[in-house]
Amino acid sequence: MTTTHTPPTVQHVTPDDGAQLLDQVRAAVRRYVILPDEHAEVGVTLWVAATHAVPAWAHAARLVIRAPEKRCGKSRLLDLVEAMCHQPLITVNISSSALYRSVGMTASDPPTLLIDEADAIFGPKAAESAEDLRGLLNAGHGRNRPAMRYDAGTRRVEKIDTFAMAALAGIGQMPDTIEDRAVVVRMRRRAPGERVAPYRVRRDGPPLDRLRARLHTWVRDSLTHLGAAVPVMPVEDRAADTWEPLVAVADLASGHWPDLARQAAVALTASRDAGAQQSTQTRLLTDCRTVWGAVDALPTADLLDRLKADPEAPWATWAGTGLTPHKLGAMLREFDITSRTLRFSTGQAKGYARADFTDAWARYCPPGTDLTPAPPQGLWPEEVSEKPTHRPRA
Repeated sequence: MTTTHTPPTVQHVTPDDGAQLLDQVRAAVRRYVILPDEHAEVGVTLWVAATHAVPAWAHAARLVIRAPEKRCGKSRLLDLVEAMCHQPLITVNISSSALYRSVGMTASDPPTLLIDEADAIFGPKAAESAEDLRGLLNAGHGRNRPAMRYDAGTRRVEKIDTFAMAALAGIGQMPDTIEDRAVVVRMRRRAPGERVAPYRVRRDGPPLDRLRARLHTWVRDSLTHLGAAVPVMPVEDRAADTWEPLVAVADLASGHWPDLARQAAVALTASRDAGAQQSTQTRLLTDCRTVWGAVDALPTADLLDRLKADPEAPWATWAGTGLTPHKLGAMLREFDITSRTLRFSTGQAKGYARADFTDAWARYCPPGTDLTPAPPQGLWPEEVSEKPTHRPRA
């Protein structure tokens, strides 16, 4: 881990410098890295600025810089973040104990944690210790979520702060619980003809350090104002928690930044959610909606046949033997959906009613257009019969 930086003293920064300073941070990023779009540039710029006001925030946003392959500029972008953020603490690996002690020892004004090669920590071959680290990173998103450790030497329980801004760069998706608390930037390899300036720390570091110092002074002069700010948010729930510090900084800067911030919050949140990995239960719920069709109810056997018929879905071979009625029922019960005996035009059978899914679909499935195509004729019932009918022949 490298030594943390302290911004040099700046004589004077006026409140009106805010928009200009953010423009300069954005221009510095664009000089050395090509980001996928304007929203990513705005998100990175505001995240860097927000690190300088961490004592004011109730939530510490994560910045995830991910790429599908090497040589996409993720490490270079992390270099620029290091050059301009508040007290950077950069590493390519960190233990959970090192993390909470690095943060906990400076709880009133913690460093900005920067983790490169994060895919090596959280990848498929990650050790069990990565779960502890992931838990600490998740807890550190919100203030007053300390880690508790027992000190055998003093025979006392230590309460250690975890709250700090953190950025992670790596190949592939980070753990979904981290990305859910993050501004996610998807890097891509430069196309032929796209050019950036080479970044050299000795040559380019000093001007960026001066920019960092001016940014720090401007933000710290308004720390009380930022701590009391309640910006109007264009996103909700955890996304609002994550973006609130960034939008507050944009509002402080004024000019074109308030609009840019809110547009970026909406766009990057939507992009993150569209690419988010679903849990197995939520994937099942979404696939049920996709295959349901226009009927009011489906026998369990027919619903399973539809789910297994999708060659891109895992249900035909799920858990080795494929999805069974018992496994289907167990997962759907997590959403308060249960099978029952229903009457169909062909007779009585165990099945599921569409009405029992509608609330869960609205709560857990991605919003969008209706994903229920009309069913092929003759394969499943068109409606639930209210009148008793004969049982189907065996």
